[in-house]
Amino acid sequence: MLGLTTLNTATAQETKTVKLRLIETSDVHGSFFPYNFIERKEAKGTLARVSSYVNKLRQEYGKNVILLDNGDILQGQPTCYYSNYVATDKPNIVSKILNYMHYDAATFGNHDVEPGHAVYDKWIKELDCPVLGANIINTATQQPYVKPYLMLERDGVKIAVIGMLTPAIPCWLAPDLWSGMRFEDIEQSAQKWVAYIKQTEHPDIIVGLFHSGWSGGIQTAEYKEDAAQATAQHVNGFDVIFFGHDHRARKAVEKSPDGNDVLCLDPSCNAINVADAEIEVTLKDGKVIGKKVTGEVRDITAEPIDQQYVDHFANDIAEVKQYIDQKIGTIGKTMYTKDSFFGSSAFIDLIHNLQLEITKADVSFNAPLQFDAVIKEGPVYMSDMFKLYRYENQLCVLRMTGEEIRKHLEMSYDLWVNTMKKKSDHIMLLDENNSSDMQKFGFRNMTFNFDSAAGIDYVVDVTKPDGQKVTILRMSNGTPFDPKKWYRVATNSYRANGGGELLTKGAGIPKDQLAERIIYKSPLDLRHYLAEEIKKKGTIMPKANNNWHFVPEKWTKGAIQRDRKLLFDD
Repeated sequence: MLGLTTLNTATAQETKTVKLRLIETSDVHGSFFPYNFIERKEAKGTLARVSSYVNKLRQEYGKNVILLDNGDILQGQPTCYYSNYVATDKPNIVSKILNYMHYDAATFGNHDVEPGHAVYDKWIKELDCPVLGANIINTATQQPYVKPYLMLERDGVKIAVIGMLTPAIPCWLAPDLWSGMRFEDIEQSAQKWVAYIKQTEHPDIIVGLFHSGWSGGIQTAEYKEDAAQATAQHVNGFDVIFFGHDHRARKAVEKSPDGNDVLCLDPSCNAINVADAEIEVTLKDGKVIGKKVTGEVRDITAEPIDQQYVDHFANDIAEVKQYIDQKIGTIGKTMYTKDSFFGSSAFIDLIHNLQLEITKADVSFNAPLQFDAVIKEGPVYMSDMFKLYRYENQLCVLRMTGEEIRKHLEMSYDLWVNTMKKKSDHIMLLDENNSSDMQKFGFRNMTFNFDSAAGIDYVVDVTKPDGQKVTILRMSNGTPFDPKKWYRVATNSYRANGGGELLTKGAGIPKDQLAERIIYKSPLDLRHYLAEEIKKKGTIMPKANNNWHFVPEKWTKGAIQRDRKLLFDD
């Protein structure tokens, strides 16, 4: 009897089960606290709730909780802007938060590259955890610019976390923002690094942490913008791929080439959800004999706010509130971004007109950067400037021919507007499955690529096929518009560097010629100049230029009413 007991004890020691809990945040965009500094109201999505959720898991799993951030955390709220550009003598608020919450690793997002070297190089040095980027290559050394992967060990289980960034950065951002870097295709880089890690590190678990959407986006001969699905399907070795960038919550299970399941999770954006995976590993004599991987995209908006976390950052919160409470001027009429989808609007035309005034350009391009922002009549504060202009883009002027301007607009409206075959059709390109920020329906494409123009008068015929909808009638000052003439066009740096492909695929300007087309680029961000103009004017009475509209009106009037109600219940 004694011998049997001894044998059972030995067997129990040889076999054990380890439970790991992996939590990913992605595209947080400054949602650090339970307060929206732009809207000046309480916020549901916040790392203060994520902190509560993670702390609860740590009580159960201890050190077997692994906390990861997947990028796009350095831009999005005034909190970020203040830390990146105003309070630059202090540690970045993002560094302080990730350190406080004990993140194990982070990755770059495209909006983490956009603030430039001075911001992100400082941020990397301040962090207690590594920023990963296996496919971000230092052009001087031909080695990764940051750590390519992280090895962790928990209860005898070896976990490799490989970080990746969407390689489409050069299509959006000026070269000075990513100088000294190049970006490899994610799938190809993953093949290389998984093989290397297997050979040198012998991991039990391999986790992808990819700032890349599911599929689609920009595709060239060199890379895919959104490669999470393709990498899961084509690269052996991953147990979990955490991804993001496309702001669309998703759970999927893909088969790798060797037939194994790969759990893929995207928590969307603004700290509304987390991606939550549990990996149960069975070990015998220190070797893995079984793995079970489960997970969900988990809504955390019902979690309690971690008051200790909020109290810890009380001084930071107070500084940002003082910054956003600065009065800029006065707006004489309430403005809505939703108006801009259906015709010339006061909201978009205010930016158009300021861009033209600041640069003295002939034509302005601008798109709604938010789906449903409102700036109310009355005092305008610094917080409102983040509604007026969401991103830290610079203001650019580039040379374009009249025909290139028309083709640019053709692509924009093709992304935005349906080709109506009958009076009862939708006028907007809608997608019932894309309703994350909206009501029942959403737009099929990203609204920040819906460029309209000022400085020219034109009509958009929604009965015409793609590429033939836009007719430019004249310059808005009454002079003729000439398709062969060169014009000076004001736009943002995202667009001027090829963002949205409206200048390349649309206007037909080769990507490698865009830089030589730019004749002016502002040293500071566009929001700064917009704020300065409003300060100078004191009071602004915004109104639509009414320089463009949809035709034929006998169809478009009713269609606009129907689609406006679907999108905005308006």
